[in-house]
Amino acid sequence: MSLKLYFLRHGETSFSVSGNYCGTIDAELTEQGEAMAQAFADEYKPLKWEAIYCSPLKRTRATAAPISKATGLELEIREGLKEGDYGKWEGKSKDEVSRLFTDDYQDWMTEPAWNPPAEGETAVEIRNRAMAVIAEIEEKYTDGNVLVVSHRTTLRIVLCSLMGIDLGRYRDRLDYPAASLSVVRFGKYGPMMERMGDRAYMPKELRQRED
Repeated sequence: MSLKLYFLRHGETSFSVSGNYCGTIDAELTEQGEAMAQAFADEYKPLKWEAIYCSPLKRTRATAAPISKATGLELEIREGLKEGDYGKWEGKSKDEVSRLFTDDYQDWMTEPAWNPPAEGETAVEIRNRAMAVIAEIEEKYTDGNVLVVSHRTTLRIVLCSLMGIDLGRYRDRLDYPAASLSVVRFGKYGPMMERMGDRAYMPKELRQRED
């Protein structure tokens, strides 16, 4: 047996519906987001889980709560799994940001690995803190199933790091709809992507909601 990491993005929030930058804003799940979290727990509670690691923000903890309750596993809260800090952009739409922070926005769109949102984090900074958590998990668990509940930007950056994808292209190469699941198995030759952006576990009416 080998270690498998299940990377689950939090369920729907008002920001994932509007598309405004959320970042470190401590948003709540919508009613539909709560239903997504429960659907995941219903489907995956029979799996033998070793641990559940989770971002400290409300939307991730609320997403992880049903599977935590179903399995009896306490959440391992890690600051390194929180969403990227969008600085002065948080709460604003893409149109507002492009108008108010034109130069920063253009730099970030061109190369987000090293150019941050205004007073926010670069992708490199997000990678460094998030991958420290992944290294902790790898050191502690050589096999079994571990759930990691985090955020869209953070998870895309983690997967790029694991898969050897240019960090500056994380938005161009990977999508991550609300409450979608990706699975990476750690084997003899390193990490292998087994599943990406899966939402087959949830009811059709939830899968059809826009991200």
